[in-house]
Amino acid sequence: MAEITAKLVKELRDRTAAGMMDCKKALTETAGDIEKAIDLLREKGIAKAAKKSGRTAAEGLIYDAVSDDHKTAVVLEFNSETDFVTKNDEFKALGLAMTEIALRPEIKTIEDLKAADLNGKTVETTITDLIAKIGENMSLRRFEKITTEGFVTTYNHLGGKLGVIVELAGDASEANITKAKDIAMHVAAMDPSYIDRSVVTTDDLDREREIARHQLEAEGKPAQIIEKILIGKMNKFYEDNCLVDQIFVKAEHKETVAQYAGDMKVVNFVRYKVGDGIEREEVDFAAEVAAQLNA
Repeated sequence: MAEITAKLVKELRDRTAAGMMDCKKALTETAGDIEKAIDLLREKGIAKAAKKSGRTAAEGLIYDAVSDDHKTAVVLEFNSETDFVTKNDEFKALGLAMTEIALRPEIKTIEDLKAADLNGKTVETTITDLIAKIGENMSLRRFEKITTEGFVTTYNHLGGKLGVIVELAGDASEANITKAKDIAMHVAAMDPSYIDRSVVTTDDLDREREIARHQLEAEGKPAQIIEKILIGKMNKFYEDNCLVDQIFVKAEHKETVAQYAGDMKVVNFVRYKVGDGIEREEVDFAAEVAAQLNA
């Protein structure tokens, strides 16, 4: 029996993309024979799942959860290749289970979450097993957690296509939580870039100012007038992009988000939208079928 070293386990994982524990178990069952271990993983559907890992998973759902005391909130993105899979009960149940695990105090990073126990397996292995069962690539793409001295709440939009966490300074009274949910809904709808003016970088502001300056110069505005107009344009930039300066989406009298919040201070927010930043593949199915037939 060959010695089952960490190097051997890593080699099997590199060749199959199966989970570390699955690789170690397969090597143990095959007395350290890596080729037999590959065959065993294929028989179990685990190596088959690994083949799916090259496909782009740009669909999926956003999941969120809040602790009972409203001191901790999490949001995560669980991706699949097609929107069809997001309607699968096991996919949905796994997403919900992961958010509950993510609320645990010891879970601080996505690596912690992937390594966490879920019914006797790691979360990562559970995802791999579901890939093998359903036949589509899936990915726990990202996760964020906010713990606060104030309180947090979440908002989920379009059946899981968009999720928001909002953190506020204040008491988690029923009235304040209702207001906070309204502000989270505003974040979902208006997609602010910054919480307030203090976090707008000099580079961002300079870039916006130069764009506006060039536009005004192209319009033939005199230099002394341009500087005055730029002041107004920069204020408009803040109003359009800073959450607390934006006009509250449900406002009846043009009040800002900060004014709607009243005594509460909006401290932070997180906004996740499914597939943000993923370059989606354009699949030519006819060419793919032809290639398989030629092979």
